Amino acid sequence: MAELGAHLAGLASGDDRPSVFEAVAQESLMAALRPALRHLGRVLAEAHPAHCGFLWRWFDEVYLLLDLLLQQHCLRTLSASFSENFYSLKRIPTVEPGQHLATAGLPRSQHWKSLLLLVLVPYLKRKLEKLVSSLREEDEYSIHPASSFWKRFYRAFLTAYPFVHMSWEGWFLIQQLCYILGKTQHHSPMLRLAGVRLVRLTADDVQALEKRAARATSSQTFGLKTQVQSAVRKALGGVVFSLSTGLSISMFFLQFLDWWYSSENQETIKSLTALPTPPPPVHLDHGATSAILPKLKTVCPLCRKIRVNATALSTSGFVFCYRCVYSYVKTHQRCPITGYATELQHLIKLYSPES
Repeated sequence: MAELGAHLAGLASGDDRPSVFEAVAQESLMAALRPALRHLGRVLAEAHPAHCGFLWRWFDEVYLLLDLLLQQHCLRTLSASFSENFYSLKRIPTVEPGQHLATAGLPRSQHWKSLLLLVLVPYLKRKLEKLVSSLREEDEYSIHPASSFWKRFYRAFLTAYPFVHMSWEGWFLIQQLCYILGKTQHHSPMLRLAGVRLVRLTADDVQALEKRAARATSSQTFGLKTQVQSAVRKALGGVVFSLSTGLSISMFFLQFLDWWYSSENQETIKSLTALPTPPPPVHLDHGATSAILPKLKTVCPLCRKIRVNATALSTSGFVFCYRCVYSYVKTHQRCPITGYATELQHLIKLYSPES
């Protein structure tokens, strides 16, 4: 209701520029969609690994393809991305004066720039974040000498990345502040690079969209070649339209899934769905181990840091960093927590879906 009131107030005042809340909300819509689809792909991959395993292994590429088809359809037919159209917004060229109906589409240059910046840039950003994560782990366990070129390159890249990331986020923050103060027409640098700006849909846009939908349902084709071409176009358009319509209908359900599986609700989920906890090792002195075990479950009891390359001991079940427990067992031949006799062959690496 608040968004509808802001939209009507903007139309009444003659200001077609959306508020910063509308602009940011439409961006968060797609940000909430991806984790929900990722969880869906993970469930399908675990249930049917032979047929749906690729959905998890190649999730980024599958999501890129679906996002490309969806955004291409929306930009071509609605002059807006999927989330922008969901909030009754459209894109118009920044430098070209005059009224541009949503059904007219964007000029070719602005269309392809918008498509690349909407789809490709987020994909490359996610890939860069995964690369940084893998490089950090490789730097920890790299076999290269400390003075080698690759070791120096890893460390220089990992040192510079936080500053690059901070500059990127700061660029967006400054752009939003300028948009709030009325100093710029773009709330995002991506819109500026694409040469477009966001405005609200007008009554003429709504009428044009309704007329086009009416013409599409009432039009008839008679030639065989025309019918084949029309059937192909309708089939391709139907896939994209079904995807966009299905996403619109299931958006609130997907947002609920994103909230349900967020980190803030993990304790609630565990309390509702967790199985009974296995019993601790026999003859374990809880008083003696309480001072040894860290309070945070992801921390290694030996180095007191976040576990890296998690490894469990089959003799006791406790989990450590591989490097820490390997050195300890090799030296003492026992578990660091329970004192049970342990050999190197009792070390078991723990695998997660991400690894």
